[in-house]
Amino acid sequence: MLVSVVFIIICIVVILSILASTLYVVKQQTVAIIERFGKYQTTSQSGIHLRMPFGIDKIAARIQLRLLQTEIIVETKTKDNVFVTLNIATQYRVNENNVTDAYYKLMRPEAQIKSYIEDALRSSVPKLTLDELFEKKDEIALEVQHQVAEEMSTYGYIIVKTLITKVEPDAEVKQSMNEINAAQRKRVAAQELAEADKIKIVTAASAEAEKDRLHGVGIAQQRKAIVDGLAESIQELKEANISLNEEQIMSILLTNQYLDTLNTFASRGNQTLFLPNTPNGVDDIRAQILSALKVK
Repeated sequence: MLVSVVFIIICIVVILSILASTLYVVKQQTVAIIERFGKYQTTSQSGIHLRMPFGIDKIAARIQLRLLQTEIIVETKTKDNVFVTLNIATQYRVNENNVTDAYYKLMRPEAQIKSYIEDALRSSVPKLTLDELFEKKDEIALEVQHQVAEEMSTYGYIIVKTLITKVEPDAEVKQSMNEINAAQRKRVAAQELAEADKIKIVTAASAEAEKDRLHGVGIAQQRKAIVDGLAESIQELKEANISLNEEQIMSILLTNQYLDTLNTFASRGNQTLFLPNTPNGVDDIRAQILSALKVK
């Protein structure tokens, strides 16, 4: 009886061992490379599978089908002899239809991708100046992507995207570029300030000229009004049949105008006013005015 129980237990253990070595599971977005006696047998997709037990069939590798990314730093030189450091981000994945090549033909895919990218960049960047490198970095990345994708496709890998994430010149060159940029901005600022000062000066001169013009127009109109007023006064005196000649009438009107001018001058806050100290002073002023008119 005891022997029978032991035999049953041994049978169960053997069966479980066989099942354990026969069944295997492959996760989603993963494939398994199955080898039989060291030779490729099949590629298993995701799910549960059977294999030959006791090490006859062996899972050689589990290959990820998800998108992978590797970051690479490459140092090279531009056409104008500036050393730059480029940060490259490459996204790649295994070709589902060519898993065996991805596993058997290439031992270290990241290192191989890095070598191809370095070679492509060191043949492209030296053709460009530093400024052109900054301007055309997307074009260079696309060119490198196409070149590397063509090479890696023979190994069962698909290059999805290659990006140049950073272009870092030498520290001294970077400082010089910043200084040049700062000097250019200062020059532009100085030009703008000079232009603003020029506009201010031109505007002020134009305003001053307009002011002088209007002042002259005002004086001319004022004098014309005075002359017209004197002419009207002379005409009124003539029409009144006053027995005065024109010189006497003009003398009276000019004297009256002179006194009005003094009155206006005093009313504008002027506290000191110099006048002739004799009664004949007004006659002298009138004679001077008439003399000036005769000269003109």
